Amino acid sequence: MNRLTVARAISLIAITITSAVTAMANEDSPATVKITPLGSQDGEFCRYDRALILEDPNGTRLLYDAGRTVRGGDDPRLGEIDAVLLSHVHGDHLGDVYQPTANAGSCASPDFSVSATPESNTVRIAVAKQATLLVGGEMPGFFENKVAAAGGSEEQVQLLRFGGEAEVAGVKIASVPAVHSNGLGPAFIEGQVGEMLAASGLTAYVGPPGGYVVSFSNGLVVYLSGDTGVTAEQDLVVRQLYGAELAVINIGDTFTTGPSEAAYVIDEMVQPNAVIPSHANEEATRDGELLPDTRTATFAEAVSVPVHLPLSGRTLAFDDQGRCVGGCQGRR
Repeated sequence: MNRLTVARAISLIAITITSAVTAMANEDSPATVKITPLGSQDGEFCRYDRALILEDPNGTRLLYDAGRTVRGGDDPRLGEIDAVLLSHVHGDHLGDVYQPTANAGSCASPDFSVSATPESNTVRIAVAKQATLLVGGEMPGFFENKVAAAGGSEEQVQLLRFGGEAEVAGVKIASVPAVHSNGLGPAFIEGQVGEMLAASGLTAYVGPPGGYVVSFSNGLVVYLSGDTGVTAEQDLVVRQLYGAELAVINIGDTFTTGPSEAAYVIDEMVQPNAVIPSHANEEATRDGELLPDTRTATFAEAVSVPVHLPLSGRTLAFDDQGRCVGGCQGRR
């Protein structure tokens, strides 16, 4: 056997071994967590996009911050929902209005002409889906009344404050701090109290805002920041206690951390293996492509881990280490 033949044989063996190892790794890999953004325009990341569906390998489905881009409880994109997670009660997360039809308006200026007050989009969805509604702070009493008035049961509302943990069909959900405000707008409050608050330019107290850490059955741990500034708990709690491998973080600036601050949080504090930007408050993409000179582009360039864009309706699949293994969109 000449040297060329030997070299070819060695190469073939190497390829065979590599293929076998890869096949075994794929076969033994834990099932994936699927994350589907529900934004205002199909295939884009737009100004008011916050909502995500997170689906465990066992089929449990969570809706995070329905906001204005989920079209009520009848939105066909929802499917079955086991639990609704609400970070805080500002209208763009609780849902004061929503779109009348798919893709109404534009990415920069969606058409939110359907009013959801005084019930809220979140309450309407929780009732329609008979889902558990997880809230923190002083919110449970308010939402128990709202859910019951909308035809649901008070038992659907579950309190989850900092340091606590809930379990929904095999998925563990912990509450973590967020540095933000959490005033309930007068439009959600019926009668004279709501009128007085509106006339005074005030909101109602419902306790502090929050974020979540979700531990899925395949071992993946995901940090959902809610709306927050930089806070020490992102290191002490999210990283050191829970060890989040994937983060969803707000980057909108002014109201929350901006792109540079959010990049610092990801690289120096949370240190996940990948990140999904949220709450950009801009038209971040066009035809599914990231636009230059946007906050989202600034964030993607500043952060050192893979960035996956939350394009509406495009499902991303993540393994137990937070690596995107399907539907991956974004940089690196």
